[in-house]
Amino acid sequence: MELLLKLVPLPQDIVGYILIDIVIALFLLLLIRWLSGTTNKISVTEELSTKDNFAFGISIAGRMLALCIVLAAVVGRHIGLGYEIAAMGTLLFGAIGIVLIKIGRVTHDKLILHRLDKDQTIAERNASVAIVDASSAIATAIIIHGSIQWVQGTDTNAVVGILTGFFIVLMILLLTTRLYELRFAKNNQNDSFQGMLRRNNLALGIQHSGNLIGTALVVSGCGRILAYDAQTYITNITGWLIGGVIAALSLAVVVGLAKRLVLVGINWKQEVDVQDNIGVAALEWVLSVGLAAIVIGALV
Repeated sequence: MELLLKLVPLPQDIVGYILIDIVIALFLLLLIRWLSGTTNKISVTEELSTKDNFAFGISIAGRMLALCIVLAAVVGRHIGLGYEIAAMGTLLFGAIGIVLIKIGRVTHDKLILHRLDKDQTIAERNASVAIVDASSAIATAIIIHGSIQWVQGTDTNAVVGILTGFFIVLMILLLTTRLYELRFAKNNQNDSFQGMLRRNNLALGIQHSGNLIGTALVVSGCGRILAYDAQTYITNITGWLIGGVIAALSLAVVVGLAKRLVLVGINWKQEVDVQDNIGVAALEWVLSVGLAAIVIGALV
């Protein structure tokens, strides 16, 4: 049998830790579903089954995936420290993740997509806004995931380190979105990027989704090259800020070059911005996220 299957040695009690993580994850996913209805004072069941509001489903799915991404950075972190410590650690980081995902979504709504009423447009089945909303939650989770993997331990300094990386990267996402809006207005006779989302330009939502997730990937990867020191708060802030800005701008340049090569002969700006070409937008999404994944792979 050993000739056919050779496994890496695992702790004997790993099954217990996995069960604890799964139970807590299911509880937190149920909490996300409950919060999705209570915060907006709507019925999740009615929106999904009675009204068949697919945009609302996309939005909730993004938040649930975001929570899973956060928990993926936590599971296994406390193996060998005892079941009680493992449970408390997973609950702590899971709760922090839910709170930060909510903060990230509110920040995205109030500062980045401040010219449209997100909840109202999703209630009206606007899939474009729903995709951007789900992607902002996923991008936030990617940031939190990178911050959790960057810090050490579960003490106050670790929480401060997570918050540091989180807020710095939110600033970078805001900056890159503003630059994207300026480019959109320049290429479309000062037409509004947010106005096109409000008019349910699905291709534009997909394209911007790739921008958000790709930027979050490369910026969160800064944690792999920045040294973690629990006591040097200023160095942590400047490190994330400088590294994040360089990573985000570098990705934008590389993706821009890739689009010109891969989509040669296609006016991809016109196809997405005006003609709502979902196929071209999907290719742009792959280029943004795919190239970001390659960068992350090189930093491992």
